[in-house]
Amino acid sequence: MIQNPPPWPNGARCAVAFSFDVDADSVVHATHRAGAIDMPHALAHMRYDPFVATPRLAELFAAHDVPLTCFVPGWVMETYPAAIEAILRHGNEIGHHGHFHEWPNKQSVEEERETLQRGIEIIERLTGRRPRGYRAPYYGLSPATFDLLIEAGLTYDSSLFADDVPIVLDNGKGRLLELSVPASVDDYNQYVSSRAFDYLMKISSPRQALEVYQAEFDALWEFGGLWVSVWHPAVSGRPAQALAIRDLVRHMQAKGDVWFATLGEIADHIGGLIETGAWRPRTEHLPFYTAPVLGGCP
Repeated sequence: MIQNPPPWPNGARCAVAFSFDVDADSVVHATHRAGAIDMPHALAHMRYDPFVATPRLAELFAAHDVPLTCFVPGWVMETYPAAIEAILRHGNEIGHHGHFHEWPNKQSVEEERETLQRGIEIIERLTGRRPRGYRAPYYGLSPATFDLLIEAGLTYDSSLFADDVPIVLDNGKGRLLELSVPASVDDYNQYVSSRAFDYLMKISSPRQALEVYQAEFDALWEFGGLWVSVWHPAVSGRPAQALAIRDLVRHMQAKGDVWFATLGEIADHIGGLIETGAWRPRTEHLPFYTAPVLGGCP
């Protein structure tokens, strides 16, 4: 069913990367600006992330010897150092996720470039390492985002629902790996119903959410794909949801032949395969279109 699965290390059937967007209350401030201080309910909801959920999840995954990739806005890095320490204590990866969880496609090119550089500098200063990867806040990529990521020397993006295996994005000046996300594996779709965030979905039980995540994994395991979660500690780090994650990890480990890795490790592996000619991914040339397909307004 997957026409061109890459060979995974040690003969694994598939690769799994657990990734979290550690947004904390940056989203509240970015959305409501000065009005955020009048929203204690929303602030408390999201501050659960760095104070409770992120340390809990870091310990849970460490107990199962599974690495994490955490995409963290720069402001969150500076504001909640203990949460960042909890992530790094177990050798996990930190990726770029804006500064205040801004919409990239609502910024000018210069504003987006400045946000990107600011986040890189903060991550490097606080971790000692430049970030390798990026995930766009809200998946809100702009027409300039990939050009800016390539210009900044990042290795990979993980914002698109573009494929079941890694692909290459080529803008004619450079290349970027896209480590795509299965569209169904986002915890907001399962658990979030909040008027404060203008996001009203039917709340699923953790058992129902687990069925969705597990079905996606089982299919990608069968056909040799890449499974990437897009979860948020303030959502999936609560007790019932965290237990469902534990059960999913145990299911994956019991199934066997799974390579658990950070997205950076996956990017390195894929890059090595490309360099040696052992595997050739699909390449998307950017931009996808140079002119509108249809004229007029929608």
